[in-house]
Order: sequence, then structure tokens, then C-alpha cells
Amino acid sequence: MSWIPLSDRLPHLPLILAGPILRHTEPESITIWLALQKSCEVRLTVYETEAGEGIRIKEDAISGRSPLLAGIRSTIALGQNLHIVAITARSIAGQKLVPGQVYVYDLYFSNGERRWTLEQALNAESLSRVSVSYFDHQHPSFSLPPANLNQLQIFHGSCRKTHGGESDILPFIDTLIERNCTQANSRPHQLFFTGDQIYGDDVADPLLMALTDAGETLLGWEEELPIDSSRSPSTHLVPRQLYPGERSQVAEELGGFTAGLHGQAKRAKSHLFGLGEYCAAYLFSWSQVLWTEFPEGQQVHRHRKAVRAWDQEVNALQDLAHTLWRVRRLLANVPTYMIFDDHDVSDDWYLNRAWCERVLGCALGRRTVQNGLLAYGLFQGWGNTPEQFELGQPGEKLLQAAAAWSASRGTNCDVETSIAHYLGLPDNDPTTGLPRFCQDGDTLILDRHPAALTWNYTVRGSQHEIVVLDTRTWRGYPVDEPPDAPPMLLSETAFDRQLRQPLQQTDQWNQTGQAAIKATLVIAPTNLVSLKAIDWVQHWNLRQGKVFHNDVGDAWNINKYAFSKLLKTLFEQRDRIVILSGDIHYGSTVCLHYWERQPSEVAASTEISRVLVQLTSSAIKNTELKTRIIHTKIKSLVPEWSQDWAGWDTPPHLLNVRSILGFKWIRPLGRLTHTPTVRRLYRIPGQTKFAWNVAVSHHRDLPHWRYHIDWIARQPAQVVYERLKLVPGERYGFKRVFSWLKLLWNNRWLQDGREVVGLNNIGRVQFVWMEETAEIGVMQDLYWYAPWRSGSVASSRFYAPLELEEPPVLIPIIEQKEIKTKAIEK
Repeated sequence: MSWIPLSDRLPHLPLILAGPILRHTEPESITIWLALQKSCEVRLTVYETEAGEGIRIKEDAISGRSPLLAGIRSTIALGQNLHIVAITARSIAGQKLVPGQVYVYDLYFSNGERRWTLEQALNAESLSRVSVSYFDHQHPSFSLPPANLNQLQIFHGSCRKTHGGESDILPFIDTLIERNCTQANSRPHQLFFTGDQIYGDDVADPLLMALTDAGETLLGWEEELPIDSSRSPSTHLVPRQLYPGERSQVAEELGGFTAGLHGQAKRAKSHLFGLGEYCAAYLFSWSQVLWTEFPEGQQVHRHRKAVRAWDQEVNALQDLAHTLWRVRRLLANVPTYMIFDDHDVSDDWYLNRAWCERVLGCALGRRTVQNGLLAYGLFQGWGNTPEQFELGQPGEKLLQAAAAWSASRGTNCDVETSIAHYLGLPDNDPTTGLPRFCQDGDTLILDRHPAALTWNYTVRGSQHEIVVLDTRTWRGYPVDEPPDAPPMLLSETAFDRQLRQPLQQTDQWNQTGQAAIKATLVIAPTNLVSLKAIDWVQHWNLRQGKVFHNDVGDAWNINKYAFSKLLKTLFEQRDRIVILSGDIHYGSTVCLHYWERQPSEVAASTEISRVLVQLTSSAIKNTELKTRIIHTKIKSLVPEWSQDWAGWDTPPHLLNVRSILGFKWIRPLGRLTHTPTVRRLYRIPGQTKFAWNVAVSHHRDLPHWRYHIDWIARQPAQVVYERLKLVPGERYGFKRVFSWLKLLWNNRWLQDGREVVGLNNIGRVQFVWMEETAEIGVMQDLYWYAPWRSGSVASSRFYAPLELEEPPVLIPIIEQKEIKTKAIEK
């Protein structure tokens, strides 16, 4: 079959282009997101099922089926052939959904000319039949988080690149739901995508061809992308003029983007620019409806190398398309939440002040960021916080502005400005042409409009809360440091709004009996703690001034002040915290024990104990050579060691302790100047008094806080499912001529590493919360395809106790008379 443009295929496609996707769900309401090719009024109803098993819808002998929740909403015209909606069904007569029950929902569509049932809207005569249900009645289903915390199942993952390495692991969740669909407390309860749901900067050439074509057809007009006259003789370009594989120079020189810097031009060779392209990227990621056959490489290119590269990307894309029907079904049947990371817009998005100035200071760069963030708001953000999109709210005004801008074919400048304000983009200074910043504490933040939407949010269940952070648009850029200096991922105001206030609200609800929250989870799209090799490379890049090469500044621990403030803020109100993270393309579990010294005039002051566990799941589809290596036992040659750190709110007087052949040297280090001061500690083996390489001469110089980091071991892999039809028969990681090497590499013993999962993975989080036996912990099962057995899924378990540990031995206090510059006491 040859390539067929969407304009020729659209009349033969079903009404629903993508969805339904089950979004924010709570006892009083549920929200469903959809993308349609026609304007419609959509009606949503939610029903009970017999025995709460989902098999049969509950009916009354007199009135028949009676919905518990219902809602009606009309679509928004984002284009002539693209109409989206996130419809919320609310409680009827005060009825609420309860845990332990499987509920189903139904959708009806009408546009004045015709009516569609859900089944009719999903299907077209010329295409294979589509179902988004696990039951004969063909309705999607779901269940609320259980009342018992020990039964809760949260799934999370990040980084799903359409042409990324190896096969998509996301369809595995569909298998889990399918096998447990009748058991409310055994099926997945919540799914969190923690960033990089699409890759705006790194797109396969064949896919860009399809996205540009689809975007133009869906919008019904060509977007004129603005170009600075000082940078190009052309003042406008349309996406169709920017060919696949040839966009690197445009992205860097005309847009200011950094994805292709430092010899990585191929990463931005098919960068998205147009609104239609960004919107189509979501539709292609979540649904198989718009997909068609790609042309072969020899039909597009003449050179053998280019032909081979094209065909390889087509194979990778077809690998994803092979199981998209499963992805679509699972998204309809589990409450799904999302938050952006950088690639949802472009690599390094808002990484530092330098990036903001070089990209937002370019007309093309600013328009592309606005397009990417608008697409995020409409396709991801709307379902996270549907209350922001109700009548009169900023989100609803954004919807109207987006529809008006599209109706004007992208020519209404006033509406475009309003869109920027609602998205939180700063105005540019008319004198410098650079984005405006304002001061927030000791940092600069982008000067956002008061009406801007809030991207962070909180989800609460019966016994747990999940605080989702926006660490992109609320960054604090250091005032007195170079523009490329690592930022605070949350500014002073953001710490208060995104962490303190939600946690305080939960405490108030607990105190008044409105909630009984026990477990607190925080979603931080980028890691708090990373592999030491990554830390070393990032610090080296920082010293070399190559911050865009490895996202220097995205990890929390690069900026010690921001990291210390994050820990302090989290532990102000919680003694146990679980972090869900992604971004880094491997899965792991890290435990951080924290002790804070209470103010005291005596040396023997009390230290309060806290604990934090970081659970990382990444990538869903983006395995790389380096992550394949660290997945294996080869990583055991360079293990991650425990770390001890200490911090001071005011600069201390420290002493350096050295031990050589049993002799101790102690010398003053003087008063450190940084505030706060954070220093790594090293143990001196076999010592009690001189247990650390640092000492103080007075108790007032003892650390105000300390923390200890451990990497939790990956338990031996277990094959949990076999003979699944989730992976094509031939994997494209190795060539056939190296089959003997592939056999050796895929050996089960070698693949069973001890620290991280480096293959595509998705994480399941469960709690062990037995207060009567004082056993409290968190488990993460990472699921990945077993290389040694085709069609099988393996699981690696990580278990981290959430127990509050006693503090380690204190840093020694050495009186002034003991301090010498020569050796003392062997």
C-alpha cells in the first residue's frame, strides 16, 4: 500500500480520532477527553454494575439503567476537522462513587444532523472493528483507589518516543487490566505519565511527513510561522516548506533551540514547529486512527544511507503502531494523569535563563513554544484540572481564544497575545526583544500574566495524596550568576504554592474528618538523585560551559541550595515521602534518610528523623545503548555507593580530619561562605570519635541537617507473563549477522543486573502499611520485556522500608586545645 494523504482518507475515518481517555476521577465526578473530526455535543453517563464486577450494568426493574453521574459538553473547534472536548460527569442527586466497585461509562454524540453511540463513533465501515472495552457490553470501565492503602496500585512512567529504541512497554498495562478487569481492587487504579509524552524536538522523518500532512488537514489552514527579518530574508514559512530531516539549521539558527547543539544536529532534524504538528503528534501517539502506510525509503531518497535511515525509522514507528489499539483501550479504562517535561515542547525547555532568552527572543522560537504549550494544555492539561476549564475560568477562556485564533487562520494577533497570557508566556521587552523576568526571592522568574493557568495539581484518594509539580514554568534563575547557571527548579513562590499549600490543605481535611490520608507521593518529573556517572558528566559539562549537552540543571542535586530547600520543605509537614520520577531513561529506587537538628543551646540536641524514597520509571519507549549496558551485570563493576551529606543554614567553622596508617591529622578549614552550606561527608573506617572526615570545635557548628542516600537493590527478575503478542517477531536492536552475539548478550544471567532497569519499563507502586506491626514500606515493580524469551515480560522488584531510622554518629566536637596540624593519637 502506498502513502495516502489524510485529506483523502478523512471521510472514511470514524468520528473519534483519539480517545476516549479517562482523566481526573474522584467520587463526585469523572472526566473523559476526546478528539473528534466533527463538532458535536457529547453526553457522558456513569453506571453501577452488578456485584461491582463490571460484567453487567445494573438495571432497575422499573426505570432500567439509572446513571450515577452525568454530564454534557460541546466540543471546541481547534480546526475545521479537529474538535476536542474534556467532558465531566457529575453526581446526580448527591450519589457518589465508592471504592471496591467496577463502574462503566457510556458516551453519546450528536451534531444536529446525526447521533452516534460510542460504538458507532469508534468505528468506520472501511476499517477493522475497534473496541475500548474488556466486556461484552462494550463499555469502558474503571474503579476508584481502594479504601485499604495496601491494595492501591499506581502505575507511572515517562519518555515515550514514537521511534525510540525497542518496543513500547505501555501496552502491557492493557494486559494487566484485561486479566483483572472484574476485580476492582486488583486492577490498576491510577496511571501517571511523568513527562515527555511526546518529543517535539526529536521526531522521525517519516512521522514528521505524516504530522505535517495531518496538521494541515485537521486545522484546515496553513500556519504562517514568523521569522525574524534579521535572521532570514523570508518573514514567514509554513510547515510544509520545512522538509523532514532538514530542520536542524532552522531550529537552531531561526528558533534558537538547543536540541541540535554540540554535534547532535540529527536530534532536531525533524523538530515540530506548527500547532497542527504538535496536535497531530498526540493523536498519533494515543490512537491508530490516523496512521497509514509510509512510503519506502527509495521512494523518498536517492542515496543509500538516507534510504536505510528512513526505512529504519519506519520499522521503529511500525513497532509502536503494532500495539496502539491496546494503548488506546487501556487509556479508556484507567484514570490517567499527566505532567510535562522538556520534550513535550522541546529539549531543554526553560532549562536556564540563557535558553529562555535565546528561544523566546526569536519569533519562531516563541511561536513554537506557544504552540507546544497550547497543545499540552488542550491535550494533557485540560484533563488534569477540568475545574480550570469551567465557564469563566482561565482554561475556558484559553479554549475560546484557541478556537478564535484557528478561525482567523492564525492571523488574529490580539487573540494570539491572549493565548500567550493564559499559557503563562512572558511578554517580550520592546527595547531588548527578550522575555521579561521578575524577581522572586533571590531568583528571577518568567513574568507570567495573573490569568495564567496553573499546571501543577494534587490528586487525593481514600488514604493517599499525589502532589504533581510543575518544575518547568516556575523555575527560579539565579540573579547574580551567569545566564546558563543551574536554576532552582521551583522558585520561592512555587515552593509555597505547589508544596506547602497542598500539604496544609490535606492536613486540614484530615483534622476535620474529610479525609484520612496516610501516604504522600510527590511527582517530580526530573530526578532528585541520579547515577554518579551522570552527576560527574553534568558537573564536567557545567565547568566546560556546555550546559545544553546533557541537560545540566534539570536534576535537583545539581543546585545544592534548591535540593536542600526541597528536602526541608517536604519534611516540614511529612515524615515519610515517596517521589515518583522519570526523565533519565532507566528505572531505580533510592532511599534517603534525613535528620534535622532541633535548635538547642547544648551539644546533645535532638535530631528528628525523616525518610524519602525516590521511585524512577523511565523510559516507556526510548532504550539507548548506554541504558542497555547499565541494565546488565556489567554495571556491578562500578556500583553506586552510599552517600552521607550534611548541611548548615549558616556558614560553620569546620575542621578537616585525615587518617593515614592509624594516625589522625586535624586542621582548620576556616568558615565556609555559602548559605546554605552543603558538604559531603566521608566515613573513617574503624573509628568512633573520629568517624567522619569533618569535625567542629563547638556544638553550634554542628550540622543543622544530615542525610544518607542508599540505592535499593534490584531483586532477581521474575518472568510474570509469557507468550504475549506485544512485540513484533524480529527486534531491531541487533542485526541478524550478529545473532551469536545477540544470544550471548540476551543471556538471562547477564540481563539480571543489581541496581537499575535500563530497558523500556513501566512501574507499579504498592504500599505495605501495617501500622499494627510497625511495618511500613513501598514497593516498585518495574516491568520490561525479557530479551532471553520472546513475547515475555519480566518484573524487577524494589522494596524500600519507610521506617524512621536513628541518626548515625554525630560529627565530633573537638576542643580548640586538641586541634593540631601534626599527627595525634594513633
